[in-house]
Amino acid sequence: MTTPRTGGVDAVHASLSLGRAAVLPNPAPLTFVVTAATAHAVNRAKDRPADQPVALWTHHPHTTELVLRALELAPHAAESARRLLTDERVTVLAPLRHDHTPPDWLAPATHDGWTLLFGARWSPLRPVLDEYPVLYVSSANRTGRPPAPTAAQARAMFPGHVPVLDPAALPGTTPDTPDSPPRAATTTLRLHPDGHLELHRSGAQDATHSGPTAYLRHLRATGRGGPDLTGQYT
Repeated sequence: MTTPRTGGVDAVHASLSLGRAAVLPNPAPLTFVVTAATAHAVNRAKDRPADQPVALWTHHPHTTELVLRALELAPHAAESARRLLTDERVTVLAPLRHDHTPPDWLAPATHDGWTLLFGARWSPLRPVLDEYPVLYVSSANRTGRPPAPTAAQARAMFPGHVPVLDPAALPGTTPDTPDSPPRAATTTLRLHPDGHLELHRSGAQDATHSGPTAYLRHLRATGRGGPDLTGQYT
């Protein structure tokens, strides 16, 4: 039995409920992502090794709270992590506590004591996602190809059993216009225990800034990087 290739919410629910992957849209300027309730399903959809680390999608408030408790972050840094995930919608690399046993479901997103978190909680997607508090996520691309910025490009890239949710099927969404910023995968930031920030991988959020230092200054100015942080780029 295969999930029919449609752009509808029902096909996505069916695929996720069966432990399979689905491709979902994000708000501009982010690209589509591939998600599933298991890391294996995400990696299989992307045609890459099954044990490759993926990000945990901290879209659900309860999941987010459990993750924050497991992180080795000073209080102001933990609040920065929350803001970076939910407001800035970046991907965050954060350290795990040594004196705390993390939830088992963090293991696929963890490597060498650091866990990879994606936090975009886009309102139009909540009816789709809230039924699945633990999801894993990665950019919507097959190995060696760029992330898909549109539903049509995602459908052309992924096999037919992976449903692709067209944003037009979601209420409250508007199509991109010719002057919309180009879409890209999320920026990845490394957040250290004391709140020190590093730009780990460039992406959509820092693309409109003159460089990494300017972007980190922007985060501090908006309060998303935390008032006491000394942002650096390495």
